[in-house]
Amino acid sequence: MREILKGLYGAGILFFYYTKWLILIGLPILYFGLDYHSNVSMNVLWFYSLALAIKDFLQRFWLK
Repeated sequence: MREILKGLYGAGILFFYYTKWLILIGLPILYFGLDYHSNVSMNVLWFYSLALAIKDFLQRFWLK
């Protein structure tokens, strides 16, 4: 079970490494600019992308 969770975590990190900024910037544009209907799964992905962006920011500029 532990190996499965580690694999999912690694896949999530790798996937969102490339898409986090697109989701962070694009989803609010879809919601507020283009009247896209709210979607719970996209909201969860947005918060996950936000957490990864904060983690990257702290690692790069704060926790050297």
